[in-house]
Amino acid sequence: MKRIIYLGDSTVTWNHIATYPQTGLSQGLLWYLKDDVFVRSFAVNGRSTKSFIEQGRLQEAETFIQEGDFVFIQFGHNDQKQSDPLRYADPYGAYQENLKRMADTAKGKGAYPVILSPIARRLFDNEGNFLPGSHGEYPKAAQELAEREHIPFIELTRKSEQYLTKLGDFASRPLYVYPKDNSHLQVHGAVVMAGFIADGLMALGAPYSDLLVPRDAKIIDEDDAAAVSPYMVEHMGEAFCDPSLNMDVFQFEKQD
Repeated sequence: MKRIIYLGDSTVTWNHIATYPQTGLSQGLLWYLKDDVFVRSFAVNGRSTKSFIEQGRLQEAETFIQEGDFVFIQFGHNDQKQSDPLRYADPYGAYQENLKRMADTAKGKGAYPVILSPIARRLFDNEGNFLPGSHGEYPKAAQELAEREHIPFIELTRKSEQYLTKLGDFASRPLYVYPKDNSHLQVHGAVVMAGFIADGLMALGAPYSDLLVPRDAKIIDEDDAAAVSPYMVEHMGEAFCDPSLNMDVFQFEKQD
């Protein structure tokens, strides 16, 4: 059995009914994985790389990691909070150092570390234009650290920003826990964003791509027929960009 150990914050964490409909990336990713791939999320709400380590959560994960595991490392939402000394980590200082420590921990156990940049916040101006750059220098810092240390890297920030730009304000609301907030995902959003992770794993090649079920996987029924038109991530936005096709999706939204 292949295993993915996921370290991260509230955008990654495994949710239960008490926090429904919030859904973490560790849950959305399951849709793309082979049946024999196990996912264990050590992600915790509100954690930065600094607080995750200082609270002993990396040490807890280390006791669980085994040789041959895949360790996904995704932080950035909370490291940038300069007003909170318990969580703030400078992007080109402690943030990179902490990411390296996590990756070195995985390597020390004979596991495969993967660094992922944080997903974008859903921010739009009054004219409905998407506002990129909500994570400042952290995505770039994560990528530079990964390249310097030769750690596999999956770029989620830019890809999620491009996707939100394409969808626009109105159509992107069902992806997030809107109107409560614009950082955490609902079920549909977690599946969409996890699709970008799957794209990244495929691009990395084996053994990372070996975790994934084919996008044209056969339907499990009496005919065992291959899927004719898989529900691909890159096509999801096309329907959502036309509200006339999905008006029932938005009926729960609050009225202005």
